[in-house]
Amino acid sequence: MPIHFDEDKQNQRIKTLLSDEEEKAIQMLSEKYGISYIDLTRVPINTDGLRLIIEEEARKNKLAVFDIVGKRISIAIHTPQDPNTIASIRALQAKGYETVIYMASMHSIEKAWDRYKDLSFAFETEAGSLDISNEEIETLIDKAKKLPDISILINEALSIKKSHKVSRLMAIIMAGGLATKSSDIHIEPEADYARLRYRLDGVLVEVVKFDIETFRLMLSRLKLLSGLKLNMKESAQDGRFTVKIYMNDIEIRTSTVPGSYGEAVVMRILNPKSISVPIEDLGFPPRLFKILMAEIARPNGLILTTGPTGSGKTTTLYSFLRKSQSPEMKIITIEDPIEYHLEGVVQTQVEEKKGYTFEAGLRAALRQDPDIIMVGEIRDGETASTAIQAALTGHLVFSTLHTNNAAGTFTRLVDLGVDPKVLTSSIRVAMAQRLIRTLCKECKKKVPISKERQVYVDELFASIIGYEEMADFPTIPTEVYEAVGCELCNKTGYKGRIGVYEAILADRSIENIVRENPSEREIKMAALPQKILNMKQDGLIKILKGVTSFDELERVVDMAEELIAVKDIKTNDSPDSSLSEAELSTPLEDLSVDLGVDSLKLETDTKPTTETV
Repeated sequence: MPIHFDEDKQNQRIKTLLSDEEEKAIQMLSEKYGISYIDLTRVPINTDGLRLIIEEEARKNKLAVFDIVGKRISIAIHTPQDPNTIASIRALQAKGYETVIYMASMHSIEKAWDRYKDLSFAFETEAGSLDISNEEIETLIDKAKKLPDISILINEALSIKKSHKVSRLMAIIMAGGLATKSSDIHIEPEADYARLRYRLDGVLVEVVKFDIETFRLMLSRLKLLSGLKLNMKESAQDGRFTVKIYMNDIEIRTSTVPGSYGEAVVMRILNPKSISVPIEDLGFPPRLFKILMAEIARPNGLILTTGPTGSGKTTTLYSFLRKSQSPEMKIITIEDPIEYHLEGVVQTQVEEKKGYTFEAGLRAALRQDPDIIMVGEIRDGETASTAIQAALTGHLVFSTLHTNNAAGTFTRLVDLGVDPKVLTSSIRVAMAQRLIRTLCKECKKKVPISKERQVYVDELFASIIGYEEMADFPTIPTEVYEAVGCELCNKTGYKGRIGVYEAILADRSIENIVRENPSEREIKMAALPQKILNMKQDGLIKILKGVTSFDELERVVDMAEELIAVKDIKTNDSPDSSLSEAELSTPLEDLSVDLGVDSLKLETDTKPTTETV
């Protein structure tokens, strides 16, 4: 039997073996020199880095600048002791660049050099950001307003050649997130594919699935952009980068966590426009709005807002700061992390590894002679005690706490070790909130209320204290609006979000009961004479006004929680808050006129106006 010798196949096998041997040798040498090893065949090349050194010089000096993030550049070199290589690196350092050096094989570096031919096709980005040109982003945003369109654009990008694929995909994914006003972008690997999802108005929506190889290239690019370690795959990492659009900086906060099939990525879009919501447009009920305006105008006290992650607490606190801001006021914040930058406010970042915790930051802030302090979150007893002392010594303090409702604020602080005797002396308002989606104005439709929900509506109305005495108190309807879905709202039936709120004032009744180690229900009972809507009641009013639906309120708020009927309270109790009884009893129609908002009359024939949070 004749033996057939395939010379080409044999040569390819020898070439592969030699290449593998070279990579192993470079890895050993990198350990000897104490320099990190990299294989550029497995990493996407940022062509903006290549622009820093012309091809002729890069080949002569045996190096390649394969990535750039801000003024930090990543350089692959072959021989650490080569004088030409050293001179080239020093020249870059003299220009102000921070250099991160890697050792790579010549085969690996040549792969980077091959990308020089693509420079004429790539757009240049400004150092420190993923910069998409105005024309490019305008085109993409215009094309990516609907989820099916984003899917089509991504599939088109997947078909182009490898050298441009990752950059194009990232541009489309970012443009799609911005066009749809997503808060987060999720990319999660499975066994054979990766899944892209956007969080639209608080709900995740799947956009497209694509191949796992492309995901790995994109993951490496995102890690380089975000300043994360490429070789760290078994630990969670956090970083950030900037997208420059229309001369505006959009911060992208990147988080990676190890999973069964690789690292999952979440990119939070921190668009300054999404946080710049005036306090008047957040959806506060008129009575609560007037109380809050009076409290944030006071020179001292502690105002707390509670709720789970993503309930809009940061937006609320920032709106308080903007409302309180003036040239005469010194405002300091302690945040983790700083999500949005506020002009005229001193914002500090928690660095626990360096000992700068919330508690340490708060103590440092008090030495800065502030008028107003915002503490991102009260997590422990030390921070809680310091915040309360600051409120008692002439400072207005805003902060957040993780509890399910307003009543839980008091029990949580007591659990953290705060003395009940000083607790109510410092707290002005304890507030809880959630974000609910608002119905799409173009496709919502009226439907009859089911018998089961009609009974619940009757019970909920019976629990609203004092509002039935108002002239504009809405009658119980037989119809409400529900979601449908159209092209404008990406078939979800909702567009935008608004808050539902509840609050408790630290009046004499609350002060007396907190000293007795009460349950949350007992605190709620003591707060009922304040006549402030709870979240369910606030949501019900918004349903009756056509702002949202029963399904959405039930998704966000615990509707099974026990209702406290009017007959269960002592009507002779009166709140002892900073507002007078006359102010607290102001008719809702008068408040509506003062605030320039619609009254609480049913809007069955007109479409309500709601602002997006």
